[in-house]
Amino acid sequence: MTELVQKEIRKLKFRVFRFNGEGKGSYSSYTLDVKNGMTLLDALLKIKENYDPSLTFRYSCRMGICGSCGVLANGKEKLACKTQLSDYEKEVEIRPLNNMPIIRDLVVEFKPFLDKNKLVKPYIVRKDVDENLNKEFKQTPNELNEYLNFSNCIMCGLCYSACPTNATDLLYLGPQALTRAYRFIADSRDSGHIDRIMIVDRDHGVWNCHFAGSCSDVCPKGVDPAFAIQQLKALALLKGSQLKNKIPSQPVEKARDSVAT
Repeated sequence: MTELVQKEIRKLKFRVFRFNGEGKGSYSSYTLDVKNGMTLLDALLKIKENYDPSLTFRYSCRMGICGSCGVLANGKEKLACKTQLSDYEKEVEIRPLNNMPIIRDLVVEFKPFLDKNKLVKPYIVRKDVDENLNKEFKQTPNELNEYLNFSNCIMCGLCYSACPTNATDLLYLGPQALTRAYRFIADSRDSGHIDRIMIVDRDHGVWNCHFAGSCSDVCPKGVDPAFAIQQLKALALLKGSQLKNKIPSQPVEKARDSVAT
């Protein structure tokens, strides 16, 4: 058994981008003993714990849910906790995500990204009922399926980093915010669809997408931002007719069950 374990262990080189707020940054190299089952996040933690405690990066859940550990691995956007080292033979170059200011090492500033998400009103808007209504809204399984896939977004920023339009237009809303807009427009419980279309159907909005498809290619949750954006374009063209006829679902008769605290 010991011999079998030893055969699985191999050496892998890591070139990690370092930045302390000054200059253009540089790379530090580390060679680690790795084995099958180790992730890119495992390697970063091993470097921090055993070689350089100043190495800075984000992580939290280690399960591909929180979206904190996004990086570039050999030029492609990845979640470090989901990326197996077995995918790399000799060397891995790790850089921070593109299209966002670098704070330190692999940590980037998410504020512009989050601000754009807020612009599209990422919540259910209802203008016909009291916002404190203690009831749920009716929704069929088919209505749920209209937006379910797009609700899987974990806001990791990988699509934002991969988008070539974001690289050249700092004001572009980006694939995440546009997908979030479509997710709520497609929700049968929502009545804020016209407001959102007015937000995305303007300069730096939906029409700046060139349909490169890189956003969908790197999404770790299988969300398809490129498709959502094309759907938004179609809805923007029809905003004078189809969307105005949308009638949001009504609340159920029974009040929501209270939860004991």
